[in-house]
Amino acid sequence: MKTWNLEALYPSFESEEFQQALNTIDDMVEQAIAFATKELTSTDDAHRKLKDYLTHAEKMRSIVHRSYAYCSLTMSVDTLNEDAAKYMNRLQTTMAKTALPSTLFAKWLPQVENLDELIETDPELKEVEFYLKRIVDGSKYVLTDKEEMIISKLQQTGSTAWGRLQGELTSTLKVDYDGKDITLSEVRNLSSDPSQDVRKAAYEAEQAAYPKIAQAVAYAMNGVKGEVNIISEMRGFASPLAQAVYNSRMEESTLQALISSMKTYLPHFHKYLKRKAELLGHKNGLPYYDIFAPVGESNRTFTEEEAMEFIFDNFKTFSPELEGLARRAWEEEWIDFTPRQGKRGGAFCSNLHPIKESRIMTNFTGSFSNVITLAHELGHAYHGDRIFKEKVFNSSYTMPVAETASTFCETIVKNAALKEADREEQIFILEQSLKGSTQVIVDILSRFIFEQNVFDARKTTPLNVRMLNDMMLAAQKEAYGDSLDPDYMAPYAWLNKPHYYRGGLSFYNFPYAFGLLFAKGIYAEFVKQGAPFVDKINLLLQKTGQMTVEDVASLVGLDLKSQSFWDSSLEVIKQEIDLFLELTA
Repeated sequence: MKTWNLEALYPSFESEEFQQALNTIDDMVEQAIAFATKELTSTDDAHRKLKDYLTHAEKMRSIVHRSYAYCSLTMSVDTLNEDAAKYMNRLQTTMAKTALPSTLFAKWLPQVENLDELIETDPELKEVEFYLKRIVDGSKYVLTDKEEMIISKLQQTGSTAWGRLQGELTSTLKVDYDGKDITLSEVRNLSSDPSQDVRKAAYEAEQAAYPKIAQAVAYAMNGVKGEVNIISEMRGFASPLAQAVYNSRMEESTLQALISSMKTYLPHFHKYLKRKAELLGHKNGLPYYDIFAPVGESNRTFTEEEAMEFIFDNFKTFSPELEGLARRAWEEEWIDFTPRQGKRGGAFCSNLHPIKESRIMTNFTGSFSNVITLAHELGHAYHGDRIFKEKVFNSSYTMPVAETASTFCETIVKNAALKEADREEQIFILEQSLKGSTQVIVDILSRFIFEQNVFDARKTTPLNVRMLNDMMLAAQKEAYGDSLDPDYMAPYAWLNKPHYYRGGLSFYNFPYAFGLLFAKGIYAEFVKQGAPFVDKINLLLQKTGQMTVEDVASLVGLDLKSQSFWDSSLEVIKQEIDLFLELTA
């Protein structure tokens, strides 16, 4: 079993290093509060105050990120770890106190009349200009000191607690499959099994297991979405979606162009899904249990070592740096590979700026799609490696651009594999690619529609399990059209996605579509320009923490407000669909 090594963060919860870090955080938070309440009462000597605040905040962020990451990473693979839960709660409680100095600073900074002059004459401030200007712009959404403190504290027993409940329930849920109890991650991994009987049985077992926890998770959904509705309105946003767009550092016109383009190209995805249904022997559309079914001939499975070697070989076609990053992740034990009881489902990458490393969690079982997932998460790690060159204030990039490097790396691996394959394996690899694209365009659209409807409905009523199921089915029908079998859909798709249960991450979904299509456009330019374009991509990734998404795109000459850009990226996927239809005719 290949598991990750977290010792670069801390040796253990009992270690002197970790315990000292907790005490240091306590002290630094109190110092931050004392400084803000004493010094940020006037703009006298603004330059010194600004520099002192930023110096202290940078140090505090670093140690907090390191300590909190150690707790959260431990819990992600061992959700019942009592030490991790205890210290995570302690850190959350302590950090809730920073709402006061953060709020005072956010209100003080716009009052500095000569801020532009200070920034222009001080290289250190110039380096974090975007961060400072963003605070000034966002000050209009900041509430009173007391309100910010109350919100920060209540979120720990509100959305944060609800999110932990959803994570614990789904990670410990026992699914009765083939006479034995297995985890939700394990049964969901069977959705790509070569046997249709296995896929159908796994789907039915999964659907049968959800009612055991559905009511509790529905309460979690109501708690999180209700909280977000209230706070979003208090801050002055038109809606949680408007807040998500603002937090994504993008303009609504960009999102509108993206969604409009996605809807325009839905009929092409429906053609692909209907052809897949035919190939699998279905006459009434594709049943949900066969969405991830393999099509084409490929008996290849991968060990962890084989998967990584495949990735190394393909990453080197982009650059030695990308291949080197992947080798480092393998050799230095950054990856926790396989599913087990108590481990969360899905996959993620955590970029750890304080130690200039990343950690990757997957639920690897050896399939080609698992290899693509590995490539995806390693792309996040590569993005992190670029960002580590910047100060911590310039390291926070938004969700839309967060998926750029990961999707780009998927594309590298898929396209390289496609070139080497014979016709049957071409069909298989092409279908794997389209399967992923369909999830990111069609399924993401259904989830976007669902979340919009949940937020709207939650304003007037609590939503029970039946209502959430009906809303999910309606959203799926709107996005998938008649390409899915209405008798085999996924009414509980709201239950197993942790993103829905994070108060600070509403509308996680559209950034994935953004990332896919943005990456497709960038990859097309890489194919045209070759090696000289690598440096531009690296610069783009490095600057994502200090620009709007529109400005980031302009670094490589892309206009995101134009639907024609998104159409051109979707046209690349349409060509894959057309080729798939041709090869399977």
